[in-house]
Amino acid sequence: MKSSENEYRLEMTGISKSFGVVSVLKNVNLKVKPAEIHALLGENGAGKSTLIKILSGVHQKDTGKVVLDGQEIKPKNTHEGQILGINVVYQELSLVNDLSVAENIYLHKLGANKTWMNWKGLIKDAQELLDSLGFKINASAKVKNLSIVQKQVVEIAKAISEDTKVLVLDEPTTVFDPKDVKKLFNILFKLKEKGISIIYISHHLDEVFEIADTVTVLRDGVDTGSMAIADTNKDGVIHLMIGRELKDLYPARTIEIGETPIFEVKNLTAKNNMVHDVSFHVKPGEVLGIAGLGGSGRTETAKLIFGADKKKSGTLILEGKEIKTNSPVDAAGHQIGFVSEDRKEEGVFLPLSIRRNISVTSFDSISSKLGFINIENEYKKVLGLIEKLNIKTPSSEVDVKNLSGGNQQKVALAKWLSIDSKVIFIDEPTRGVDVGAKIEIYKLINEVAKKGVGVVVISSDMPEIMGISDRILVMHEGTFYGELQKEQFSEENILRYSIGEPLKQYN
Repeated sequence: MKSSENEYRLEMTGISKSFGVVSVLKNVNLKVKPAEIHALLGENGAGKSTLIKILSGVHQKDTGKVVLDGQEIKPKNTHEGQILGINVVYQELSLVNDLSVAENIYLHKLGANKTWMNWKGLIKDAQELLDSLGFKINASAKVKNLSIVQKQVVEIAKAISEDTKVLVLDEPTTVFDPKDVKKLFNILFKLKEKGISIIYISHHLDEVFEIADTVTVLRDGVDTGSMAIADTNKDGVIHLMIGRELKDLYPARTIEIGETPIFEVKNLTAKNNMVHDVSFHVKPGEVLGIAGLGGSGRTETAKLIFGADKKKSGTLILEGKEIKTNSPVDAAGHQIGFVSEDRKEEGVFLPLSIRRNISVTSFDSISSKLGFINIENEYKKVLGLIEKLNIKTPSSEVDVKNLSGGNQQKVALAKWLSIDSKVIFIDEPTRGVDVGAKIEIYKLINEVAKKGVGVVVISSDMPEIMGISDRILVMHEGTFYGELQKEQFSEENILRYSIGEPLKQYN
């Protein structure tokens, strides 16, 4: 806790780190007070993750000092970091899918007593902890059966189940709807009252200005400034992040939308009934937004159309002809693309190169009649997409796991652009992506639509979905509850439809 001698809970001073010849951090300073929510901001590749990994023991610093409660610390691994009271909830979840929620939360306790385990007590403690967080999650349930939002909550519960002094949250709300974001904020305020220091990493500046006390900004491995949140504003923070003023986050749309739908869905229902009686259309050149709360069926609808989940009934019509998509291979064959919200698990192949990730959907177009890949054609297509999407990489042979989140998302998009998709579904297009990369992705969506592609964007970010869509459909309890035209766009209207309420009528 705070003492008269020590103003800061955590002091990281003069931190530098290089990987080979690449300098990632250069003399970085980060100072966090007890009972403070401290935002750590910066574009992808700015050095945030490396700094946190040094704090938690994943990486070892080259120079500098880390002081916790007045004592210098040098954790050699995450276990030592956790013993010291440093816990990190990463954007990439690290749960064991085949274990229960309770077992995941108290994984560090399993096997501590070699004679017996009090399973009832373990489940009871886990359930009480989850209930205190305000989320309805069964502590006995298998993690593999949870939604991605529930898994994120379990990660947070796991982190605070130990004696935590510093809690780091890396993009915690990327899969949360507004209602769940508020619940998370309430949790953070409670932890703050208990004296816990919270380092909050997010690309959502609205969140930062709502909950943070202090902000530190990194750019290209250097800290460009730390200040009280009350002493700055969004424009000031963005300028520190990207070194320039940010204007027109959502590029103007001047695209001519076709009259006849390019793709139609009629009475689509899932075998598990999580999606039922869904009907909609998208026109050539149109960006159709799909909004709704977590669990409303947005992602499930896209997976049904793409053939990743099983349909009970429904009709799909592409360019006036009925088609069948009983598998993702069928969908890709009809030039329907799907960029998943979970790019780590479903969007890209992390261990493979950029080239192989982009080419995986387009072997037919780059192969000879005998089935041999034309390497020259492959490189031409891949390098053209790398340039077009501004994927930051020294080579097409770099493994995707070594790219920033924004560049991984671009690779996921490039995979479907390589087959000249007629319809493309993009689920959470800028999840975990920095401000600069967001603008590039929005421009790319516009370029794709300009070619006459029907683009369907699913997003929990209401400013985003209003900023890039021509029309918005809102889901509630597995079906579409309402439709909003451009002149009707507002957060209130989206929320009303999301919770099953009609729009207000104004005279």
